[in-house]
Formats: sequence, C-alpha cells, structure tokens
Amino acid sequence: MKAVVFESYGQPDVLKIKEIEKPAVSDDGVLVRVHASSINVAEWYGMTGLPIARILGGGLVKPKDMRLGADFAGVVESVGKDVRDFKRGDEVFGGRSGAYAEYVSVKNAIVLKPANVTMEEAASVPTAGITALQGLRDHGKIQPGQKVLINGASGGVGTFAIQIAKAFGADVTAVCSPKNVEHARRLGADHVIDYTKDDFTRNGQKYDLLFNVNGGRSWSEYKRALKPDATFVLVGGPKTRLIGPVSLLVKTRIAMLGASQKFVFFTAKFNRADMQVLKELIESGKVKPFVEKAYPMTRITDAMQHLGNGHAQGKIVVTMG
Repeated sequence: MKAVVFESYGQPDVLKIKEIEKPAVSDDGVLVRVHASSINVAEWYGMTGLPIARILGGGLVKPKDMRLGADFAGVVESVGKDVRDFKRGDEVFGGRSGAYAEYVSVKNAIVLKPANVTMEEAASVPTAGITALQGLRDHGKIQPGQKVLINGASGGVGTFAIQIAKAFGADVTAVCSPKNVEHARRLGADHVIDYTKDDFTRNGQKYDLLFNVNGGRSWSEYKRALKPDATFVLVGGPKTRLIGPVSLLVKTRIAMLGASQKFVFFTAKFNRADMQVLKELIESGKVKPFVEKAYPMTRITDAMQHLGNGHAQGKIVVTMG
C-alpha cells in the first residue's frame, strides 16, 4: 500500500510517499481502507524531531517509526474472526498511528461514522475532538452555567472546544484572531474576543475554567482572568524549537505553586467510548466539524506546511484516494 513516511527529521520536504507492507488484521481487529486523515500539531512535532519528542521515544537520531498520522475515516475492508461490531463495507472513523496510508488495522478507537458528515469531516474529528472532550469534561470538570474561556479558539481543538463546552451548558468566551471572530460566533460562542483589540487578562472578566490551546502568557497574566477556585487546563502553547509547549508547562507549574486555582496538563487518549460520545454529539447537531482545506496525499508537504504556518481555521485534511 502507499503511505507517507519520513526517514529523517526535518521540515515538510522530508515527507515521502512509498510502498510499504499492508497491515494484517488480527482476530479482534478491523482493517480499514482509509479515505481521509487530518493534520495535527503532534505530527508536526514528530516530523521535525522536537528534542523532547525524541527523548520520549521518537528516536534520538532518526525516527523509530517512519509513519505519521493518527486520525482516519474510511470503509471497513475486512474484520477479524472475533469481531461482531463491524462488517465489511461499514463507514467508520477513529484513531490509529500510521493513518497517513491507504490502510490501517485498528482494534480500539473506532466507531461507525455519523451519516450527517462527510468522510473528510469525520477524519478531522478524532485527535482534536478527543482532546477537547477529555480536557473540558475529565480535566476541567466543566459544569452547566460555568464561565469558560477558550484561548486559541480557531484551530482544530479550539473549534471543537467551543461546541463541546456549549453542549455541556457553559457560557463560552472564545479568544481568536480578527479573521476568525465571526466563525467563532457561528460555532456558538456566547462572547468572542479579538486578541488584537482586547486583552482578556485585563478586561475585568473572571472565568471558572480557562482552556488554553494557544498562547504563552505568564501565570500572573492568566491569574487575573481566573476566579479563586478556577481550573486552568493547558493543552498547547508556543511551538518553541526545543521543547514545544513543555516550556509553558514548566514555567506555569512553578509559578502556580501555592495558588488556589487548579492546573492541569494532559495528553489525550484514544478510546472507543469517547469516540462514541463524539459520534453522538455530531449526530445530534451539537458539534459540527469544520474543514478549512483538504489536500490529496500527493500534496502532503503542502498540507503539513499549512499547519506549520500557523493560524489554521478548523482542520486541515489529507485524502488518501
């Protein structure tokens, strides 16, 4: 099968399309012919060889795993003999490493695709949707009526976070660039702050939950916008060359010693139960994936560079056909 691989770390031009072995399907697994995947910042860090990513198992000198991608939407090609939930021809979506390929073999994080979205839209959901869901529900402990601020509300995670927070009954404020203000309102944000005109840390508003997708402000600044018992969930930060958002994590953790607010940094985990939650939110119309642009696999370098340039609106998708 054809797959996107990278044999050395670097910028998007290290990505190549090569023929590799098609994955086998296990007795309890499902083989999916991939229609589309999407670009996430994790793939950028893996491709460029961020030092912290190398130390944490990516390979010190060259990539241990040459494949990229985590999100997929496609059609079931075959199922293992122990599988009862899926059959050949089912349209599905989910998460599995190595998803920039014509096929993936998956056991866990896979569910039937909602009928009311396209394959490209479904492929945009898994990583960003799971991150927003687990960050708000499990780590932010979001409650109806809370005042929630989404800092970095225009990208993949941010656009899902607005909609999921609204689905949980929160009063949502979105912080984004001028070009994304109207889009954030269309997604359901109750209030939208254009960060070029207003500083959310100085406008006097206090929030129960701050969900930080982008931005590297200091803790003293963030604190001005938080209630004494608020929760600060950090899911992203500046793309620094050495350790990425970890620099913001470390600085904030140290600065918050003794603070009354709760601080959370986490890594999202794929699982079928949460994929099912996202499926139901999409089917109900409470969450609508937004794809800014779709690229064919042959233009994978352009797709990755689009993400690297910053300020993507919604998700960037790669089609494998």
